[in-house]
Amino acid sequence: MAFIGNAGTVLVKPFHGISISSNSNSVASPARVLLFAVPKTKASRSRLYMKDESTSTDTDSAARQLMGMKGASLETNIWKIRLQLTKPVTWIPLIWGVICGAAASGNYHWLDPEDIGKLLVCMVMSGPFLTGYTQTINDWYDRDIDAINEPYRPIPSGRISEGEVKAQIAFLLLGGLGIAYGLDTWAHHDTPYILIAAIFGSLISYIYSAPPLKLKQNGWIGNYALGASYISLPWWAGQLVFGSLDWKVMVLTMFYSLAGLGIAIVNDFKSIEGDRKMGLKSLPVEFGVDTAKWICVGTIDVFQVLVAGILYAVGEQEYAAALLAMILPQMYFQ
Repeated sequence: MAFIGNAGTVLVKPFHGISISSNSNSVASPARVLLFAVPKTKASRSRLYMKDESTSTDTDSAARQLMGMKGASLETNIWKIRLQLTKPVTWIPLIWGVICGAAASGNYHWLDPEDIGKLLVCMVMSGPFLTGYTQTINDWYDRDIDAINEPYRPIPSGRISEGEVKAQIAFLLLGGLGIAYGLDTWAHHDTPYILIAAIFGSLISYIYSAPPLKLKQNGWIGNYALGASYISLPWWAGQLVFGSLDWKVMVLTMFYSLAGLGIAIVNDFKSIEGDRKMGLKSLPVEFGVDTAKWICVGTIDVFQVLVAGILYAVGEQEYAAALLAMILPQMYFQ
């Protein structure tokens, strides 16, 4: 695992008499970055372009842009920028959570076309819409921090306007809630449980990013909220589409979300400089990189092993053994 390294070399290219200078801190080894400015477009948007020369190929950087990852090329296409804001790479764990919840319901039939349709719609709700909403609103409220840590991101670089960002937030939120209500209708729920879960998750996403609560200001609370959103909520949604959700499943998934706290810490290592300047008490800022990395892997491993122990205690020895078999290689490579 790589952490904050030395300042990278920044090359500056003037454009029509404009010069830009910058210092940058990079994650892992120093990277060479090329910056240049261009005039405002017809949309009156001032664009700042960066090319991260540490990225191996143009194809690779284009793919990173579409997935919302670091080392991305800087696009001008507004639809590609919108997609980047939703960070598709982060949809994967929620889509997987939906599958787990559907399987845990005991009522999902893998070859039934209607069940497949319900599952796919639930995935779209959890991934592109509600996770996309979460990522977009987080980028909006983190724009000042990103201006320090990742100035090439779409919002701080000026490649998308405030109005466009807010319209995207509203579209994804309302679209996600609309799909949730549609799933409740499709599942013949008298009470719209999926819609209630979606509203709850959307509220958590908002207070995680937005003042005055801004849960992410506290490394423990914020990371647990993020971990629970990525583990518990999609599981609940998938299970509710095909069956009922009892308190035991809710408690176990919330407990398992403590492992998600460790996973969420990983994202904090790339933002140490900006978090420190903006007063966010992320765990790497509070405890330092070395201690935070052990908190990270420790919470992941300990709570996963505890869940394996719970499965063993309730008579599910085969599942406990399967889970442990996946955890042990993970611990070795950490």
